[in-house]
Amino acid sequence: MSETTESLRKKIDRANELQSVVRTMKNLAASSIGQYEKSVSALSDYYRTVELGLEICFREIAPPAPAERTKRTKQKNADSISAVVFGSDQGLVGQFNDIVADYAVKKLAALPGKPQVWAVGERVYSRLEEADLPPIGLFTVPNSVKAITPLIGQILVENEKRHSLDENAELYLFYNRHKTRATYEPVSQRLLPLDENWQRDLVKLPWPTRNLPEVMGNSTETLRALIREYLFVSLFRACAESLASENTSRLVAMQRADKNIDELLEDLNGTFYRLRQSGIDEELFEVIAGFEALSRSRNPGHSEDFKHNDLTRAEGEK
Repeated sequence: MSETTESLRKKIDRANELQSVVRTMKNLAASSIGQYEKSVSALSDYYRTVELGLEICFREIAPPAPAERTKRTKQKNADSISAVVFGSDQGLVGQFNDIVADYAVKKLAALPGKPQVWAVGERVYSRLEEADLPPIGLFTVPNSVKAITPLIGQILVENEKRHSLDENAELYLFYNRHKTRATYEPVSQRLLPLDENWQRDLVKLPWPTRNLPEVMGNSTETLRALIREYLFVSLFRACAESLASENTSRLVAMQRADKNIDELLEDLNGTFYRLRQSGIDEELFEVIAGFEALSRSRNPGHSEDFKHNDLTRAEGEK
């Protein structure tokens, strides 16, 4: 089917409208990356404060002995393993959900049985279902930094329910960690139970001042409170990192789409101008042909007189 200037003009207008939307989304993604980067950076000081508190508690409450750790490992079963996979609710994020879902499925496959999984985001929920790892719960992805805290509260409530049934329950996090404005990578973290090596390394760290603080009141209760804060910070950071990575993936996708639309517009405009020029040429030819035909119809003997004069002139020259 041959194109017309009208159909090409409609395609050009639609492409321009789509490019306007793409560029708006690109700007929003770039802006969102900045706010999530700031939130992750702001957590560093608070995380360090929680670590210092845990260090003091671990000095008074020693981590379990290797024999105890072996006993707990033997008691571990599939029902005591759970995971949270952070993805997205919206599309236009390239391979963002596929990458983190494939990574989580591969890592969880190495664990016994089929772990219980919560998905953060409808897209990654569907991807996990397709991988034969249907989640037991679905959380909505936050649309701002302020919305992260309520989500973390919901995850902690669900985890507390499972932890009340099994103190040895393990909790893993899977998310895409933001690296640069154009890259990210899938990572995992075993959040519970606390890593014994990490606890021992933490106790060995030198205290930043000469005065070593002491735990007031019940050391166990203080430790539990600090662990809750540690869980909150870790989950918050994982969510913020995932959101930054999501917007990074969206930014890259929108940049690619913007470039493709530019190339499409260049082709459409070139075809439009060639077709319009061809139409103008045809109209000019029709005008000239019509003018010549009209001239002949008004002066029918003009051309015969012209030929007769040429013949007469030729005979005279002879």
